Amino acid sequence: MASQRDIRRRIGAVRNIKQITRAMQFVAASKLKRAQDSTLASRPYSDKLEEILADLAAVLGGEDHPLLATRESDRRLIVLITTDRGLAGPLNTNTIRFAAREITEHPGELAVVTVGRKGRDAMRRARVPLEAHFNGYGDRPAFTDVLPLARLVTDDYLAGTYGRIDIIYSHFVSTLVQRPTLSQLLPIRPAEDTVGIPGGQFLFEPNAATVLEMVLPRYVATRLYQAVLEAKASEESSRMVAMKNATENAEELIEDLTLVYNKVRQANITREMIEIASGAQAR
Repeated sequence: MASQRDIRRRIGAVRNIKQITRAMQFVAASKLKRAQDSTLASRPYSDKLEEILADLAAVLGGEDHPLLATRESDRRLIVLITTDRGLAGPLNTNTIRFAAREITEHPGELAVVTVGRKGRDAMRRARVPLEAHFNGYGDRPAFTDVLPLARLVTDDYLAGTYGRIDIIYSHFVSTLVQRPTLSQLLPIRPAEDTVGIPGGQFLFEPNAATVLEMVLPRYVATRLYQAVLEAKASEESSRMVAMKNATENAEELIEDLTLVYNKVRQANITREMIEIASGAQAR
């Protein structure tokens, strides 16, 4: 059995860990509010833009803009968004497993662009071809941060390098639920229901090519930016919950160690009393 000194040291070490995890919990909670507000505020714009482009893709084709064209290439590009840091519970593990299952169930020639070190390291270990890597975009991702990534995937698609580009990220549902999600970025899928489009046509000023030249690149960047925001909100919520659980576990461990300490202390006191009594009788 451990000595009283050893148990006291363990209790002190666990108390220090508890202080750290509690502080990280509060920091994650403060960051979560900002990340959640940014994610929820940008969703309506992203959803409406996606809806409009789906309607456009239903009535236009590759002759109007190359990003609307279906490529003959069978190669596939996956943009995998994870975190740079750990201590975020099962968030990264679930996202990476989801990506690995998607790659395994749909074999073929593909490459991956990673955002975040956790995804990059996992893809390297799995020997999945990496085309590029981007570090995480910090605590406050800006729209301009994702523009290099958007240009990369857009240029690859226009060059015919890939016939399909997907995004895998963690969709923020609530503080307790973050769901790994796959979303097709390119080619843009036409809307299934085009009843609401008068005559199945749009009026473009000055012309369709000019309008699409402005809208489609922004659509790609907006979809990527929304995925980054979703992943950031998921990261902070998952980290807050993980640190809360770690703090509670530390409290339980301190209680258990305190109980063991008291038992050892009582046993030592009893032994000393027996030794004193035995010595007095021997005299």
